Amino acid sequence: MKSKIYYRNVLVNGIRIFYREAGDANAPGIVLFHGFPTSSHMFRDLIPILAKKYHVIAPDYPGFGNSEIPDRKEFSYTFDHISQVMEAFLIEVNMLQFAMYVFDYGAPIGFRIAKKNPEWIKAIISQNGNVYQEGLGIKWSERAKYWKNPTEELREKYKSAFKPDTIINQYMSGTPDGVVSPDGYTLDIAYMSRAGMDEIQSDLIFDYQNNVNQYAEYQQYLKKYQPPVLCAWGKNDVSFIPEGAYAYKTDVPKAEIHLLDSGHFALESHADEIGELILTFLQNQQQGNNL
Repeated sequence: MKSKIYYRNVLVNGIRIFYREAGDANAPGIVLFHGFPTSSHMFRDLIPILAKKYHVIAPDYPGFGNSEIPDRKEFSYTFDHISQVMEAFLIEVNMLQFAMYVFDYGAPIGFRIAKKNPEWIKAIISQNGNVYQEGLGIKWSERAKYWKNPTEELREKYKSAFKPDTIINQYMSGTPDGVVSPDGYTLDIAYMSRAGMDEIQSDLIFDYQNNVNQYAEYQQYLKKYQPPVLCAWGKNDVSFIPEGAYAYKTDVPKAEIHLLDSGHFALESHADEIGELILTFLQNQQQGNNL
């Protein structure tokens, strides 16, 4: 029987945060951290699969999806700040023991929370959620030049990252023909077209350098605490390349790695496969008393 999905809002640090919730509230928890330029909508096909056995929570970050969009003059759009809001959100909804799914922007957000609250994290599922230099595709060398020399001209140039053609390409590149619904990228284009979004997202593009600077801290967390890790990775992603998946084994030798014939948004083509990988992985961890 398909689990009912609830669409909720909660006030966190004075900001309205939207989230999706499904599954038995008494079941083990899974938190889904979305990426750029999307929202919890990206998990629309995965949530019903996981909710058969787990309590699933998928929030939208401030400035994303259906959550409130604070004015950037009053709210600092940095990954540190968004992570603080997400940490407070988890406390507010009483989700303090969970496996976390991290994708794209969700990786630096989730790992900031994990290294601060290691006792919360029961397992990590990384779907193109990179925390290693090895996983950075070729475009990041150009971004690094921008970070070192942040001219207004380059800031304007990188606004192309959330233009319609770029967003569509993120969804379509590296995926099998005919399997990607237009619903996801059409919704993301609408979200990214809202007033003021260009400057908000530009702030985050510039701040991404601080995620790379913290990679060593995330790796130290992994090495020290050895959380069970599953990588379900779109192998054709040009942003976060497969080497980023294999790099997890450097710090967690028992990490389980699966490369999928898909791109950055692997859930668009492989939600069923990823869902089954997660269910099997977590069941095996439970049987081994790791969860």
